[in-house]
Amino acid sequence: MPFTHLDENQQPQMVDVTDKAVTRRSATARALVQLTPEIMRQFDGQELQSKKGPVFHTAILAGIQAAKKTSELIPLCHPLPLTKCSVTIQAVDEIRVEIRATAVTDAKTGVEMEALTAASGAALTLYDMCKALSKAIVIEDIRLLEKTGGKSGDYQSAT
Repeated sequence: MPFTHLDENQQPQMVDVTDKAVTRRSATARALVQLTPEIMRQFDGQELQSKKGPVFHTAILAGIQAAKKTSELIPLCHPLPLTKCSVTIQAVDEIRVEIRATAVTDAKTGVEMEALTAASGAALTLYDMCKALSKAIVIEDIRLLEKTGGKSGDYQSAT
């Protein structure tokens, strides 16, 4: 199957969705962020507090904003009217947190990139807000967990 973002001359193009139907589409992505024991000592079970303010709340807002700006960041993405975007952050173990981002739209193309961008934006914001405590933060395993709707059908990650 050829790359859909290349034309017959192998030049970049935005995918033509003119003839596609508007349907409900959703996607959920995640990012794991490995913090440090020093940073996690600041975690009160709900939130990380820093001199810059509440870390998780700020990262959640950044993730939602990133999803809304996806077409400005990824050159060939269509601008989409998001009908929902949610971002959550939860501790996974003593040093890692999981960011989950879900995006929903009624459109002619999917929202996988919006969900991935939301998870990435939230992870980068966590790094930014915690870097004064440690530069050893690792953002890892950013991936699509599931998507629904559209011509290609539903997708569920194996893990």
